[in-house]
Amino acid sequence: MDTRRLNYLRALDIDVWVPRDAASETADAMHASELPVNEQPRASIAEHASETRVASAGAATMTWDALEQAVRTCTLCSLHKTRTNTVFGVGNRTSEWMVIGEAPGADEDRQGEPFVGRAGQLLNSMLKALGHPREQVFIANILKCRPPGNRDPQPQEVECCSPYLSRQIELVNPRIILCVGRIAAQTLLNTDTPIGKLRGKVHTLGKRPVVVTYHPAYLLRSPAEKRKAWQDLVLALETHARLPREGSRA
Repeated sequence: MDTRRLNYLRALDIDVWVPRDAASETADAMHASELPVNEQPRASIAEHASETRVASAGAATMTWDALEQAVRTCTLCSLHKTRTNTVFGVGNRTSEWMVIGEAPGADEDRQGEPFVGRAGQLLNSMLKALGHPREQVFIANILKCRPPGNRDPQPQEVECCSPYLSRQIELVNPRIILCVGRIAAQTLLNTDTPIGKLRGKVHTLGKRPVVVTYHPAYLLRSPAEKRKAWQDLVLALETHARLPREGSRA
């Protein structure tokens, strides 16, 4: 993406997700102490892996309060050095619907809440049109801290945050998951398939159906794609309606 267009989108308060190489050109992405994962000392990589395993084991049994505290004080990856706030998640913790996005942007980092700003307003409108307003669903992200420059999350960062998100899914126990954005979809479904081929289908995470759609920030830049996003929402609504109404959710 050329610099002029990037500046134009940011002036409109639109989160722009850019590849790591491009993001490294921005000032807030430059940290002399950071090294790519493949350039870190072997001992550092081993220590990180050990810390992540411990965190994963601990998160698996945490209550909501303990999990939120763990996220707030997490230092497993370098993102804690640049964050203003962690972005834990918000909404109805017993909802049948869970919305999972990619990572916090600048507005989310400032406010400590997922999907605020213009992209958040659009998501709110999408959820309201679906018949499930924001306060009735639970919203979380793959990452709990903002990547500098809104660059793509690095594998190590995703690995560190995965136990937190997995526990959130277990605690909410949603009947359906709406996954918004390429990074969220590919991470959650463990695939590199383009989002254009992931949407329009019902995937599964365990026994839970997962429907993929475009990120609201992308829809702000490409309003012509809103028709496809609405089709995805209808698919999610129809999928949820077909689920057996049993006493327990799994």
